[in-house]
Amino acid sequence: MRDRLILLPGWGLGSSPLQPLADALRGLDPRLHVEIEPLPQLSSSNPADWLDELDANLPQDAWLGGWSLGGMLAAELAARRGERCSGLLTLASNLRFVAEPSWPDAMAAETFAAFRQGCAMDAAITLKRFSLLCTQGATDARALSRQLLSAAPQLEPSVLLAGLDILAALDTRVALQAFVGPQLHLFAGQDALVPENTAQALLTLLPDVEIGLIDGVGHAFALERPHEIAMAIQAFLHEADDD
Repeated sequence: MRDRLILLPGWGLGSSPLQPLADALRGLDPRLHVEIEPLPQLSSSNPADWLDELDANLPQDAWLGGWSLGGMLAAELAARRGERCSGLLTLASNLRFVAEPSWPDAMAAETFAAFRQGCAMDAAITLKRFSLLCTQGATDARALSRQLLSAAPQLEPSVLLAGLDILAALDTRVALQAFVGPQLHLFAGQDALVPENTAQALLTLLPDVEIGLIDGVGHAFALERPHEIAMAIQAFLHEADDD
């Protein structure tokens, strides 16, 4: 099913940040079936539980992709499915969201711990702060942030906290190395959450995958530059199909 692409959203903000990209992809190729699958609303902090639910709900043999946390989950699911996944694409997704000595190009552990504590105390204020971080580096960051917040779903605090725990637990390096299908990883040049150096670190780890860096955009670049990203994805899909 190389004509089907499933996109997974990031933490806390729902599907709306990916909707303009999905629309742009459909406009470029009406034969491409693009679906945005909401993340599981689980209070479990075990990544396997989230992957089990996604695996049960998503069609087989489709392309898997996602933004931020969604891209990390897509990478793990692609590795799990192997040949039953047509290919993988990620948008502003780090291989580890929280830094450790073997992967320093990520958010400092102390910063993440403070962010999680803030979410436990007041989820609404934390989501507002997160939306501002997502749009930092954008042309009109505050307007884009308000757009993200206004469309965000009302999630239980336990689900938000579990999502942060999943974000901290995932390390997709083994999954990306194990998945032999085509891979495209796009990064944002002004990303406040995923360091620019992540792109080079990934290329060092996996020199044969496709990597792109879009300058002048922040973490929510799929909302800011949907047509540019859609064209990059479409070109990659066509190239992979030719292979």
